[in-house]
Amino acid sequence: MATGQIARPGHPRAVTTSKSSLPYQVILYLNGFYFAFFFIAEILIYIFKGETLPYATNALAAEVVLVFILAGVEALRLCMGGKGNLTENALSVISCLLFTLPALFGTLFILLWQTYVLRIEVILAAIQLAFIGLELIFSIIACITFASQ
Repeated sequence: MATGQIARPGHPRAVTTSKSSLPYQVILYLNGFYFAFFFIAEILIYIFKGETLPYATNALAAEVVLVFILAGVEALRLCMGGKGNLTENALSVISCLLFTLPALFGTLFILLWQTYVLRIEVILAAIQLAFIGLELIFSIIACITFASQ
C-alpha cells in the first residue's frame, strides 16, 4: 500500500496488471529513431545518385516518391503499434501488422529492386528489415496476450 493510503474495511484492493509488452515498445521506440536516420540517409544517397549516376527519365523521381510513401507508412505503423501496445488495444496492433506488409515491401524495394543499389543501402535496409522482423514477432505475441484477457 502506498504512503498516505488507508485501506477501508469492506473495499477489496483492486490489482491491475499491465499486459503491454516492454520489448515490443522498446523496439518500436528504437525503430522510430533508426527510421528517421534511414530516411535522411536515403534522401542524401538519392542526391548523390542523381548527381553521379545516369538515370532513365523519371526513374529517380519515382524512387524518391516511393521513399516518401515508405516514410508515411512507417510513421503510421510505428504510431499504431506504440499506441496499441500501451493501451493494450489488439485492433491497433493488428492494424500495425497490416501496415507491416507495405513497409516490408518498401524496404525490400530499396534493398533489391531500385535502379542502383549501393552497399551502404544494403546495410541500412538490412538493419531496417531486422527491426521489422522483430516488431512482427513481438506484435503477434502482443496480440495473443491482449486477446487472452
